[in-house]
This record gives sequence, structure tokens and C-alpha cells, in this order.
Amino acid sequence: GGGGSSDGGFVVPGSEVNNVAAAQYFAMVQLASMGYGSDQGNCLIWLWNRESGWRTNAYNASSGAYGIPQALPGSKMANYAADWRTNYETQVMWGLIYISGRYGTPCAAWAHSESVGWY
Repeated sequence: GGGGSSDGGFVVPGSEVNNVAAAQYFAMVQLASMGYGSDQGNCLIWLWNRESGWRTNAYNASSGAYGIPQALPGSKMANYAADWRTNYETQVMWGLIYISGRYGTPCAAWAHSESVGWY
């Protein structure tokens, strides 16, 4: 999408970007379109509940991880789209591509998170 950009420092956006229900719905639609079953949706919800609470502006000050999927660093999501700081669709799509490539399924990513505390 469009929208203005600010010069200077980045300000973490407010709660208007943290539409958890919309982000989760979007993720479930995308999972289905990728051929995953609803069981994988449950794993994804658990995983990103733990990581970020599905908050678009979730920021981990100690690691620098950012967004719904807690990309490290968050700027990696710019590979998908420039609005990665504020757009849950961009973050979800980046996260699903990451999970698919690295773990194969959300449940495999969840199992890894359960065993070692991160994914």
C-alpha cells in the first residue's frame, strides 16, 4: 500500500496496526491457499502468540527481532515488501515463506520452538 513516510527516526506505530483478528484471519487464508490444513493454523497461532502476540509492532529490544513473526533483524522482511514495519500482511507472508522454507510446516516450527524456545 501507499501512505506517507516520515523523515528521521522511526516511530513504532500505535495500536491501529495491531489488528490481531485480521492478521490471524489473513494468515489462515494464506495457509489454506498454500495447501496446509487447519491443524497447521493452530500451530501458527500458538507460535506467533508466543513470539509477538500477533502484534505488528512487537519489538524485542534485546535481540532486535520485530513484528508478528519476530524477524531478526526485522529489516529482513523488506525482501518481501517495503511496508514491513506496519503491514501485517507483509509480515505474515514473510513469516509463512520463512517457516515453509526452514521448517516445512508451522507445526514443525512450533515443535522446534517448544523444544528450544525459538524458531
